Amino acid sequence: MNEQTISPLRAWCEEHAQEHKALLRTLAAIPSPSHHEDLRAAFITKWLLEHGIGHACTDEAKNVILPLNCEGRTDISVFAAHTDVVFPDLEPLPVREENGLLYAPGVGDDTANVAALMLCALYLKDHPTAAPMLICFNSCEEGLGNLKGVRALFEAYAGRIRSFVSFDGQYSGLVCRAVGSERWRVSVRTRGGHSYGAFGNPNAIALLSRLIASLYSQKIPEYENAKTTYNVGTISGGTSVNTIAQDAEMTYEYRSDDRDALKAMRLRFHELLKEHRADDASWDAQLIGERPCGEALDQAAEKALLDRCSRVIESVTGAAPRLRSSSTDCNIPFSLGVPATSFGLYLGQGAHTREEYVRLDTLTPGLEIALTLLTRVSWPLP
Repeated sequence: MNEQTISPLRAWCEEHAQEHKALLRTLAAIPSPSHHEDLRAAFITKWLLEHGIGHACTDEAKNVILPLNCEGRTDISVFAAHTDVVFPDLEPLPVREENGLLYAPGVGDDTANVAALMLCALYLKDHPTAAPMLICFNSCEEGLGNLKGVRALFEAYAGRIRSFVSFDGQYSGLVCRAVGSERWRVSVRTRGGHSYGAFGNPNAIALLSRLIASLYSQKIPEYENAKTTYNVGTISGGTSVNTIAQDAEMTYEYRSDDRDALKAMRLRFHELLKEHRADDASWDAQLIGERPCGEALDQAAEKALLDRCSRVIESVTGAAPRLRSSSTDCNIPFSLGVPATSFGLYLGQGAHTREEYVRLDTLTPGLEIALTLLTRVSWPLP
């Protein structure tokens, strides 16, 4: 890429730097838990309309979709950023700026990327390209959102998407492989009773704790170049300190970037669950979330997409991103054989904590990365 090509984009990004920061501050304050992205979706739609982009629509999954030259095309490039955050708040989120950093829960993951993609839509309004492209502000990427937004997108555009880029995370890393997962809610119910008068009766918390201890004693399946993990994320139950618990519940997940390892973890989970079932208690296990793992089937096309994104990031920042496995919206296209990757448009720290922050000086380079990539969609992949 030569300087003559990049300079106009950089100038546009710098001209819109204050608007970019103001947009991020506004967007970051809007609560948006998974399945409850309505306020952000409405704000994005209104903002696009106010800026002369009136053909965006919101689907039943609460995705805000902006198709560009997609009519009748089967070679659509998708650029997406998810509107949900991990925090359950339904009241405005706190936002503060300090020493060049913008703090807010979810300000980076994925709000900063949503703001940048909104400005990309503005740029393309005044600098249209002929390439078939779909910009999507999608729902339900986090936690038990279960990738509902991108699943709906690929159903609506089945067979028409040739590549998928999710702006998620930071521009220091590039996702090349999907980490799959299965999430379970396990509950146990038993007699319980008074802690003194019924002492000796089975305790649901104790029963569940024994299962948890077994899960944390299991051996991780070993597969070459694979990483596999597990976690008990929440536990609840009981009535009071002087009551033998009648019920208890936990959420449990296992993850891997290898399909066989994921299957082995599922088998071991059910084996341990069976071992811990007791005659004096009832157990229930419900699958509450599932994400497929794997890689794109066309490795040449996947490598071409990764190379293109890596070159663009390096051309703007001077540093090539590292390749990594992750659980993102890319899990869906990977499972369908569509080339995909995920990376972000900022740098910061504290993702998934209430102390998360974004470095404001990285917003302009991040926006330039996105615009450079979007304006080269029509270029043949190497």
